[in-house]
Amino acid sequence: MKTQVGIIGAGPAGLLLSHVLDQQGIDTILLENRSQSYVENRVRAGVLEQGTVNFLDEVGLSERMHREGMPHHGFEIRFGEQSLHINFDDLTDGKGITVYGQQEIVKDMIAARMAADAKLYFDVTNVSIKDPQGNNPTISFDHDANSHELRCDFVIGCDGFHGISRETIPEQEKETYDRNYPFAWLGILVEAPPSSKELIYANSPDGFALHSMRSPNITRNYVQCPPNDKIEDWSNDRIWSELHKRLETREGWTLTEGKIIEKSITPMRSFVCETMRFGNLFLAGDAAHIVPPTGAKGMNLAISDIRYLSAALTQWYQTNSEALLVSYAEQCLRRVWRGQHFSWYMTSLLHKFPEDAGFQQRLQLAEFNNLSKSRESRTALAENYVGIEF
Repeated sequence: MKTQVGIIGAGPAGLLLSHVLDQQGIDTILLENRSQSYVENRVRAGVLEQGTVNFLDEVGLSERMHREGMPHHGFEIRFGEQSLHINFDDLTDGKGITVYGQQEIVKDMIAARMAADAKLYFDVTNVSIKDPQGNNPTISFDHDANSHELRCDFVIGCDGFHGISRETIPEQEKETYDRNYPFAWLGILVEAPPSSKELIYANSPDGFALHSMRSPNITRNYVQCPPNDKIEDWSNDRIWSELHKRLETREGWTLTEGKIIEKSITPMRSFVCETMRFGNLFLAGDAAHIVPPTGAKGMNLAISDIRYLSAALTQWYQTNSEALLVSYAEQCLRRVWRGQHFSWYMTSLLHKFPEDAGFQQRLQLAEFNNLSKSRESRTALAENYVGIEF
């Protein structure tokens, strides 16, 4: 088999790259080790930055997002019994975010790829990359009980943190940075209307909590928990008890309960592989970087990677220039480290740290008071939350 660009991973990054390159007349084949049903229904991120919305507009993937997504003009931080509203309209010159689940974006992208008769293979196994530094790297894989070898000009790894793409790069060639946080998030998906029009982040004496949403009828709630906890440790009654205790700190506000349809525990970590190119193998999205979800940057950074990478590949095919390919990692990493810093800031501001708790809590209170009094500080927070342009 032959193609111009072989893409591993059918998450938002891989699907978006295939879509954009197809618009430029560049042939792609996309491989995914999960089933179509799995990738269309796995619940992940849900907050889209302004730049992400703009890019989806540009490439024709935003029609359902605008119809069903929920534009937000701010969010709330609760600190003990105090509350602070971050108003995007006032602080960011009219920019905002849109709440629209990652699984819905994936559905839209797959529908667009199918409509274009894209070469998209689900349920592939035994994927490996050969000769990534050569002029014609290949991807070997099994599909429908047959073995295949796909020859490409470029291989793009969009297969997430646990994928094979980054592991193909020799350890001595990789430059990586990581940090593990001493807590995790327990998340639940609930059949209930949101209790607020906007997201609520809460710093409570018992730990962090977040009230979010995925649609007018589905809410997404999180509580901070120890990193070694298991789902079995958390009964529904315990989850609701902690959510009520941590979120209901403002008089007159109550959290609406409902049927819990999904539970999961997510470790909190930061990771960056600055080696985003190895010969003709390129990494994008979670294959190259992970951020704590507190800043809502993960999917947005993946999509900004694809904007840079699609422009670089288009330039190479249209003009034979490698200029943008050479600068790809540098361009991406500016935003990646900005996103890492903001995610670290939000995580540090809102969570209860098991060690040095008293000192950390006083730092948090000092920063919350600073945000309350300083328009400049609120502006910086709001601008980072809605996203730096890309």
